[in-house]
Amino acid sequence: MRPPSQQGYVSISLAGQGGYNNSKQWRRQSCWRKWKQLSRLQRSLILFTLALLFICGLAWFPAVSEHLRGLTDVEQDSDINSVLWTVIPHVLPEPLQPGRPALPEPSPQKKLSNKRGPPVLQNRLQKRGNASETLVEDKASDHRKKGGGEEEKVVNSWRGAVVDTEQDTGGTKDELNKEDSPAGQNATSTAEANRPEAVRNAFRHAWKGYKDFAWGHDELRPLSKSYSEWFGLGLTLIDALDTMWILGLKEEFEEARAWVATELTFNKNVDVNLFESTIRIVGGLLSTYNLTGDTLFLEKAIDMGSRLMPAFNTPSKIPYSDVNIGKGTAHPPRWTSDSTVAEVTSIQLEFRELSRLTQEPHYQAAVAEIMDQVHKLDGKLDGLVPMFINTNTGKFTHQRIYTLGARADSYYEYLLKQWIQGGKKEQHLLADYQQAIDGVKRNLLQKSTPNGLTFVGELSHGQFSPKMDHLVCFLPGTLALGAHHGLPADHMELAKQLMETCYQMYVHMETGLSPEIVHFNMHEGSVRDIEVKLADRHNLLRPETVESLFYLYRFTQDHKYQDWGWDILQSFNKYTKVSSGGYTSINNVRDPDYTSPRDKMESFFLGETLKYFFLLFSDDPDLINLDQYVFNTEAHPLPIWS
Repeated sequence: MRPPSQQGYVSISLAGQGGYNNSKQWRRQSCWRKWKQLSRLQRSLILFTLALLFICGLAWFPAVSEHLRGLTDVEQDSDINSVLWTVIPHVLPEPLQPGRPALPEPSPQKKLSNKRGPPVLQNRLQKRGNASETLVEDKASDHRKKGGGEEEKVVNSWRGAVVDTEQDTGGTKDELNKEDSPAGQNATSTAEANRPEAVRNAFRHAWKGYKDFAWGHDELRPLSKSYSEWFGLGLTLIDALDTMWILGLKEEFEEARAWVATELTFNKNVDVNLFESTIRIVGGLLSTYNLTGDTLFLEKAIDMGSRLMPAFNTPSKIPYSDVNIGKGTAHPPRWTSDSTVAEVTSIQLEFRELSRLTQEPHYQAAVAEIMDQVHKLDGKLDGLVPMFINTNTGKFTHQRIYTLGARADSYYEYLLKQWIQGGKKEQHLLADYQQAIDGVKRNLLQKSTPNGLTFVGELSHGQFSPKMDHLVCFLPGTLALGAHHGLPADHMELAKQLMETCYQMYVHMETGLSPEIVHFNMHEGSVRDIEVKLADRHNLLRPETVESLFYLYRFTQDHKYQDWGWDILQSFNKYTKVSSGGYTSINNVRDPDYTSPRDKMESFFLGETLKYFFLLFSDDPDLINLDQYVFNTEAHPLPIWS
């Protein structure tokens, strides 16, 4: 006879199995009955919550595992701790290697604190300024991208930059290939010690992308590793010829020269823009000839210049904007008979130089006729000109709109530079220039609130707008150049004030890169001097600010201008450099984590921006001596006539 405990054990054991199964079945039936008793809405909410938790778990798991891997790597090498909190240049990448941990980026406050500038501006930037407004604008931008509302597509062709506010290659923070190794740090320190060499390295990197993916074509698309055509004439290669010569890149120059000798032909059935092809192709070839003495480049320049001459066959002698260089015909844009004032008045340096070199006066006569007519025209405001001129009547159109930005800017630049090029003999050009600068001071010059930045706005039908294009940043350099050649000292003082403003257009942005257009606050109680609209946040790798920094440093020897330029070059390397080669323009200078690269490297990045960087960092005054050369508006140096 078993003890009672054993009997109970057997009894419970035998009954327990059946009881357990019955209990499970009962619970399943009970749960199902309760589930069925819920309303459809309640069941839907429960399922939605479970699905949301599942998705969040999937999203959360990689981040945690990546973080843990990063911690493990840091434990393996304690030296990396110093890297984690250092601002290190990074580039748009090849895809990241699997399993490679991404080092954390420094906070925006830390990035901005490295920018130079007035302390009061730095303090405001470190606090991120009007953060709530930025957040609202960014959400509005996302809403538009997702179809929450239609936004007008803005497309503007100027200086070869086709500005498409909807262009977006979908680049993200994860595409950034950070130079996050100690070796990368050492390279950065070395580059800072030898800034001209840092520019050479930037050029080599950009040239590599062009050579690998766009050789002989107009422009590199660095992200897609392809190219785009505008005229089909190798614009980037021609634009970069004299840059390579000035930077001393002999190997790159020789391979480019070989392409010009064997591949470049202008006998093509293609329409080209008179202004753009003059400043880039004719100007680039003439400059390279004058620097090297190689007649190959002069022959090509003469060929192209002669093919552009049909543009001047108009009733008014104001040239058409477009020329078919194969057929020898010209025409205005399809939608208007107007040309822009800047375009028709910014081809003079090049055609005048063609006449000097060939001893054929018809080139210079054609462009001199334009300047004579504009000199006499009504419709100016204290020397300021409207933006358009009609090729049939020779009169200004769209009057009472005055700007130093797009469509008018280089008119003022070429007034001064023609006077300098010709040996300071053409006094009507100088008079028009001085009157225009007085007109700027009287009508367009204002100061921002709260920090009193001097800026150049616009005037439309008597109404002042505090809008300033990045293109206007050519003006500090032009004013300084005029002062160097004997114009009043207050031109240099204004140049310094505007130079500070142009630099602050970079400092105020979270990426350290200027947007295409800014608006200045003038209202009492404003907390930010600069505001940027959503459609204006792109950066096209433009040269104007670096150009002016070069002039200001060359004439003042104040090293702060070199330091400002170094800041800007670092930002270009950090946010626009593509790992496989090349640099790309970006859509959003306000968001360091999502710059939205545009997949385009303009030819002027090699022709102008990097050239001016190199000249800025050089302390040799005889490297393009400004008493012997004058730069065209595409940064191609042409000799001053003795």
